[in-house]
Amino acid sequence: MSYSCKDIGFRVRHLRESNNYTRDVLAEKVDISAKFLYEIEMGKKGFTVEILYKLSKALNVSSDYILTGNETNKIPEKMVDTLECFDSDQMGRVQEILKVVHKMCIDNEK
Repeated sequence: MSYSCKDIGFRVRHLRESNNYTRDVLAEKVDISAKFLYEIEMGKKGFTVEILYKLSKALNVSSDYILTGNETNKIPEKMVDTLECFDSDQMGRVQEILKVVHKMCIDNEK
């Protein structure tokens, strides 16, 4: 699969603007220069996996979306925040509870 730098740049710019970030603000969050971010947005430069990761975190989208425009099922941020409240011992129990809830939802749909 090939990725178009112009398409990727368009998505980055659109996401930046949707989040009401200036180029300077997003560049600071990603730890790159505003000039480099401009070059990414214009499709003139590619970037490393590390920058892709930082962009996706700062823009609250998957890396897949930045690369392809296809959003994978992403867990809502509020759900992630809630799950992060549990320690590793509790997470096993939380997972079992979620499996039961999921089964109940599927059974109710039938």
